[in-house]
Amino acid sequence: MPKNLLILGGTTEASSLAHLISKTEFNATISYAGRVERIRQQPIQRRIGGFGGVEGLASYITANGITHLVDATHPFAAQMSQNAFLACQKTNIPLAALTRPQWKKQKADKWRLVPNIKAAAAALEGDPKRVMLAIGRMHLAQFYNNPQHFFLLRLVDRPEVPPLFPNQVIEISCGPFTTGQDKLLLSRYKIDLIVAKNAGGKAAYAKIEAARQLEIEVIMIERPVIVDRLTFYNSEEVIHWISVSG
Repeated sequence: MPKNLLILGGTTEASSLAHLISKTEFNATISYAGRVERIRQQPIQRRIGGFGGVEGLASYITANGITHLVDATHPFAAQMSQNAFLACQKTNIPLAALTRPQWKKQKADKWRLVPNIKAAAAALEGDPKRVMLAIGRMHLAQFYNNPQHFFLLRLVDRPEVPPLFPNQVIEISCGPFTTGQDKLLLSRYKIDLIVAKNAGGKAAYAKIEAARQLEIEVIMIERPVIVDRLTFYNSEEVIHWISVSG
């Protein structure tokens, strides 16, 4: 039976796999949730938009003859990963995750670990600070109860409705960034605290290295717990898995 792969994308890992899979005989589609305006061109077929939960994803798998599913979504896309796991169980097709190792605290890092976004917002209670809020745009409202701070927001796309922080600056830019660039950014706005997700990988690590060198504290949001599944950390391993499974 011909291999027909569905990649749940939106990450650099997903794009890397798409380019590698385009050089094989496998058929593949990469799917995007459609939450950003600038979606990368890919050498394989794309689809944009949600599936409609577990049942919708299972229906798509069946209707399109999908034989393998690779969850290459962001490490914090826990709901999508859960849906993928259940849909693959329902349709009895193999599932693998392609992700990036999470960051490990270095000796000079000043991290304060918190389990989730809610805990990160609670950790900001207290005296005014100059905060780089590096969590994307979906969860900004959870920090509105801390209006005493200055917030630097770095976003991929300009939000249709501006965030409601009384004192804020929005930087619209798309990485990857260098450590030098992020040191300049943090220094320019006199940032003394960063709130970040432990996304892992190299593309977003510059701000963590910059914080270490500038001795800036980081409130680090730990990754959500994801169901146990077969996990790979490079695209070549995924290609081999597809070749020998199913």
